[in-house]
Amino acid sequence: MPYIGSKKDRTDLICGKRDPNNAGELNFLITSITHVYIEQHKLCYSTLNEVIGILECAKLELYRMVAAPYENEKLLENGPISDLDVENDLRAE
Repeated sequence: MPYIGSKKDRTDLICGKRDPNNAGELNFLITSITHVYIEQHKLCYSTLNEVIGILECAKLELYRMVAAPYENEKLLENGPISDLDVENDLRAE
């Protein structure tokens, strides 16, 4: 977990006064939001399991909607890595 240096930077991120500028700040912001949720819903296995599931679903949705289409675009642009990828090569369709 990255720890953001100044309290002002932390407050500005959490209050939405500015957007995260790097991966560490984004990690801090996501972690802060999950901590608030856990504090509001009780620290227990059920809540932790719920939060981890939510984060996993968010990750999968980001991959499905953003990363996979980007990868497909690059596959069309640059071609497959090897013959193992030919079966998945979108140009074959």
